[in-house]
Amino acid sequence: MTTPDSWDNIIQGSTPSEPAAAPAAAVGRGSRRADAVADHAPKEKKKFWNYPRRGKGPVMRWLPSWKFVLGCFVGLLVIAGGVFAAAWFTTPIPQNLDAVNDQQTTIYYSDGKTEIGSLFLEKRILIENGDLPEYVGNAVVASEDSTFWTNSGVDLRGIARALVNNLRGGPRQGASTLTQQYVERYYTDTTTSYAGKAKEAILAVKINRELSKDDILTGYLNTIYWGRGAYGIEAASQAYYGHSAKDMTISEAAMLAGIIPSPSRWDPAIDLEQAQARWDRTLTRMVDGGFITAADKSAATFPEFLPKPEATNTKGGQAGFLMNEVTRELTKAGGPYADKPEALETDGLIIITSIDKKLQKEAVKVAKEIPRGDDPHPAAEGLRMGLVSIDPKNGEILALYGGDDYIKEQFNFATDGRYQPGSTFKPFTLIAALEQGHSLYETFNGSSPQTFAVPGSKPWRVSNFAGESYGAINLYKATADSVNTVYAKLNIEVGPASTVDVAHTLGIPDVPEGHPGFLLDNPANVLGTDTLRPYDMASAYATIANDGAKTTPHLVRSITSLQGDALYNGPTEVQQVIDPNVVACAIDAMKGVINTGSGVTASQVRGPNGEKRDIAGKTGTAQDNKAASFIAFTPQMVTLVALHQDAADGNGEESITGFGQWAYMRNGMTGGTFPATAWKDFMQVALDGVEVEKFPTCDLSKINASPSPGASFTGIPSEAPSESPSEEPSPSQSATPDVKPTQTQEPTQAPVQTQAPTVAPTQTQEPTTPPPPVETQTPDPEPTDTVTPDPEPTDTPTPDPTATEGTRSRNR
Repeated sequence: MTTPDSWDNIIQGSTPSEPAAAPAAAVGRGSRRADAVADHAPKEKKKFWNYPRRGKGPVMRWLPSWKFVLGCFVGLLVIAGGVFAAAWFTTPIPQNLDAVNDQQTTIYYSDGKTEIGSLFLEKRILIENGDLPEYVGNAVVASEDSTFWTNSGVDLRGIARALVNNLRGGPRQGASTLTQQYVERYYTDTTTSYAGKAKEAILAVKINRELSKDDILTGYLNTIYWGRGAYGIEAASQAYYGHSAKDMTISEAAMLAGIIPSPSRWDPAIDLEQAQARWDRTLTRMVDGGFITAADKSAATFPEFLPKPEATNTKGGQAGFLMNEVTRELTKAGGPYADKPEALETDGLIIITSIDKKLQKEAVKVAKEIPRGDDPHPAAEGLRMGLVSIDPKNGEILALYGGDDYIKEQFNFATDGRYQPGSTFKPFTLIAALEQGHSLYETFNGSSPQTFAVPGSKPWRVSNFAGESYGAINLYKATADSVNTVYAKLNIEVGPASTVDVAHTLGIPDVPEGHPGFLLDNPANVLGTDTLRPYDMASAYATIANDGAKTTPHLVRSITSLQGDALYNGPTEVQQVIDPNVVACAIDAMKGVINTGSGVTASQVRGPNGEKRDIAGKTGTAQDNKAASFIAFTPQMVTLVALHQDAADGNGEESITGFGQWAYMRNGMTGGTFPATAWKDFMQVALDGVEVEKFPTCDLSKINASPSPGASFTGIPSEAPSESPSEEPSPSQSATPDVKPTQTQEPTQAPVQTQAPTVAPTQTQEPTTPPPPVETQTPDPEPTDTVTPDPEPTDTPTPDPTATEGTRSRNR
């Protein structure tokens, strides 16, 4: 047992087994003899490196001595001083102190030669500081650097504060003085590295010694970008107020000073609330700095300003759309210019996009095939078309169409619009099923209508297009013919959450619930009931076309400076997110849509010598024909064409009005009508002379043949889509009568997954002994080029199982 005395021994470096110390008297009697012996004992030579320290306790021996700490600190100071001295003497002051670097950014097509457009030509008018009221310059000083008149060009306290904050992981802060900002804009361009900031600070100190404060302030006011294409305070005053800077009021100066950090975003015409907040902040700081009185601030009112000029003709047609997407891609969160979007308009960049001029021109041509105006069968005014074409191997966007003329309307349907993708969502469920071991030869009951049990909800009634029944069919045919009842059953078995997960994995953004683009976790999601951007659906299909390897869709290929320095390259990294064989099998089924299904029009796109191309895809039509789309791909290219019609009163959407040769379609505008034809016309040009590539072969033996039936899902449909189909089957159609069945019950045991009955089940329960499966051959050979496809079935969202009346789903 350890005693308190033994703990004292341990602390002193001894153990309980050592002999106890001699009594004090004994020690005293032998002290002289001991001292004599100690004087003659050889002294141990001190070592240069004494760590852990000998002769110290178990804790202290591991702590460095104060001498060591002090020595290290002094050494670091010496090294830092040497580095600073070297940097000081090797950083010269630029010779062009009076020059202003006038540069504009130019954006090119993929050939690097054909110009799309330029981002804002400079508007600069130089002015002398003596021509301005003092409060103009002092407004900028108060807002940007309150210590400007007294500092040495840098603010050491501000640097230390920002460094501590950044090391702690807080929101990134800077500590640049007005002089440093002047140096950055005038001589060194934007820099964010610590080494670059150090050089900037040294240059600021040197220039502060070389020039007067008035000269530095004048150079700053004439140099910085104020938004609206204006460089310098004079051009800014003209752009915002319509008069010279020498006539600006205190309020006008305060507003311009307040928006300096982000003039493109804080322009009062864009964000009035933020501009007012910055204006008030500047006035308060002017009072605190003694530049104006409190009475001046009280008397100030937010200044009137001119509206922001409309886009010029340099952005007409497609140029404005493409330039806007370039800017958005580079300045979005995580983008290379997210922290300083103004640099795109001030740094004189050369931006080369991946947009192929020929293909972009063809996209415009395809869109103009939609009859408008005086045509006998024109499209509705609210009809919008989006086209997205992507190289699946590297994510480069080859063509992007979302509107006719940027000057007339800045809304890009391809990137900002939303539509119901309909049955183009079904391949996500198919991939989920293959991942869980379902086989393409597995058969399901394709009769129509059918009622499915939904846990926690009322039964869900689903019908195929026109009430058509297919009997027992495998997933090959169910995919080619887009059989709703089969895919509804399949989605329940794999779990709607699995369908959502596959969609996100392939490239559909995972957005928070309640935001546009959120995918609901319910059985109806297989029928594409959630609204998505055409851009995102094309991105997801690009992952499928690339054998399950995901890229980052982008249209900026590279950025260089005017001097030819490489500044940025688009993201071309590839990540395998889905098993390639699973994707190969899904593609195998999707080829049936082109060979024998509603997308047969696409089969007319041939190789250089007329040879058949490997093409896979899917048609999709939304509830009541409010959207129609077609997405198909070869191994080299994915293209989506989507239609959507805004309501005439501007509120919501409406069924697409038939136009041109499809003006009187009995089943309305579907994915197999104009979208499939437009896809064919575009891809014939896009793939002209391009060699034929084949998709990888599907190896069904590698698909787990024992799927787990009855996969559960979380939640029930929280929002019911439209409850009625857009059109009842006509008497002339050979459709199974739409007889409302009684509510059926699921069997107590899951049916065998590889077989299905040849006839529809009775209305009381599903059969327990299914007959043999149907043929397991792949779809019939594609029709000849002259075949005109039958009208594509209409896609509709599936009703909410909570609906009190049995309703039908028409989605294909």
